[in-house]
Amino acid sequence: MPVRIGELLLKEKRITPEQLQEALNYQKTSGGKLGFNLVKLGFVRDDEITALLSKQYGVPSINLGQFEIDPSVIKLVPAETAHKYQIVPLSRAGATLTIAMTDPTNVFAMDDIKFMTGYNVEPVVASETAVLEALQKYYGTGKAAVAGGGPSSANTLEMATRALEELPLVDSGDVEVLEELEEISVEALARQGEEAPVVRLVNVLLMSAIQKGASDIHVEPYEKELRVRFRIDGILYNIMNPPMKFRDALTSRVKIMAKLDIAEKRLPQDGRIKIRFTDNGAAKEIDFRVSCLPTLFGEKIVMRLLDKDKLMLDMTKLGFESESLVRYEAAIQRPWGMVLVTGPTGSGKTNTLYSSIARLNTPETNIMTAEDPVEFNIAGVNQVQVRESIGLNFAAALRSFLRQDPNIILVGEIRDFETAEIAVKAALTGHLVLSTLHTNDAPSTVNRLMNMGIEPFLVASSVNLICAQRLVRRICSACKEPAPLPPPALVNAGFNADEAASVRPMKGAGCGQCNQTGYRGRVGLYEVMEITDDLRELVLVGASGLELRRKAIEDGMITLRQSGLRKVKDGVTTVEEVVRETVK
Repeated sequence: MPVRIGELLLKEKRITPEQLQEALNYQKTSGGKLGFNLVKLGFVRDDEITALLSKQYGVPSINLGQFEIDPSVIKLVPAETAHKYQIVPLSRAGATLTIAMTDPTNVFAMDDIKFMTGYNVEPVVASETAVLEALQKYYGTGKAAVAGGGPSSANTLEMATRALEELPLVDSGDVEVLEELEEISVEALARQGEEAPVVRLVNVLLMSAIQKGASDIHVEPYEKELRVRFRIDGILYNIMNPPMKFRDALTSRVKIMAKLDIAEKRLPQDGRIKIRFTDNGAAKEIDFRVSCLPTLFGEKIVMRLLDKDKLMLDMTKLGFESESLVRYEAAIQRPWGMVLVTGPTGSGKTNTLYSSIARLNTPETNIMTAEDPVEFNIAGVNQVQVRESIGLNFAAALRSFLRQDPNIILVGEIRDFETAEIAVKAALTGHLVLSTLHTNDAPSTVNRLMNMGIEPFLVASSVNLICAQRLVRRICSACKEPAPLPPPALVNAGFNADEAASVRPMKGAGCGQCNQTGYRGRVGLYEVMEITDDLRELVLVGASGLELRRKAIEDGMITLRQSGLRKVKDGVTTVEEVVRETVK
């Protein structure tokens, strides 16, 4: 709740009721905050107000005039925000930012700064005069926020969502939801004000996710709270907790933008949002894949960011070991057969397949894809959106493809026997088929196909190569430093004794560029199993996944764990990341 300085001063008998009334009347004509006017009229001193607030709310008070603030700390909070909330950043220790403010109860200001900077915020109290002088000293003139207290309940979200105006991505351009009538821009958001706080909040979430490099936005309703989390480099981080009363409005806004049925709250729904904004003077488009799922306390929304600029189509930069890449590229260059990419959701399978398609995409080649959903549009490739609701499933799309004179077919996912059967037949009749499966490693994929009902001789004849993959976080290059581990720990992770003695693992110390995590970006781990003649014979006799794995390693397959350990050796990632994503 906002602080009522007049009532506090009256309670402490620092001013009389008459003085308070005179200050209120003066405030009506002159503007400004009540405390500032009380000081201006000579009824109370600055340090008295500061001491009173410090005592009342248990927040330390400081004399700003005695501080010399590091310019790097000042840069953490934009000038407009500092003037708007009348705050001055003082210091940063680890993930905590200390700020001096005149109103220690303004949680909206603290939430806004936490949301914008990514740091935890610790307030200290300073006098308004000292804060204004510090703002002038460190930021120069600016438009200070003039208010007599905190925001009312009607504009609770207004202050929590003003961070959009400070985002560097959109400081000079427009943001708009494409294929929708209304235009969204920084200026338009400012005009909307209290009449559309939820519209502004949703746009803050979208733009902040882009700025922070998130891959997913999670909006999760619980019994007593509404939680928003971003997945950044594969890890979920809490971002904010909007008031519960905005739960339904926020859900409806996202569903309207994604062209979903806002009246349907009992069934899952999927949609898509496309936005355009200006980034450094250039127009940029980003898609959000939206999934709504009814849960116990409301609909959970997950928005997956699909940024074309972050789609890595250069296969040499994905993370393949050199020998694995040679095998993979040889397999996709074959005129027929099947190449399968496996791994859990979010392991980068789509990126690998799109990179393969980009490598094969020439004017002489007819490439057909069936995807659910089509994540990125690729010029020169015929892409089909699967629609189960009208009977256009993977199997139906595949049947049609075979009448379209294709050279290369990409099937988004093999989920059932029917799709697998048609894909195998296509691979055996002169087509190159690329697809994905959800399995833990490359050898177990063979057993998965046979469990679906595909005969062993068909699997052995059609499959050329299986690639299992995972994503691990890269060590931040800006704060990378040695992090020696004892040889027994390295041996336990999978290194042999000789390697354990020579390996020098690295880690990220944590810096502003990686938001103190020590990691920035991700890299792939790849397990590439080429189906050799020896492996085909094992498949034909129904060998187990363990036998296939043993033989593949004999033939030179690099396992997921070995791929990770090589990246530890090269200083690309950490042992902890490899152990988290792979098994020995």
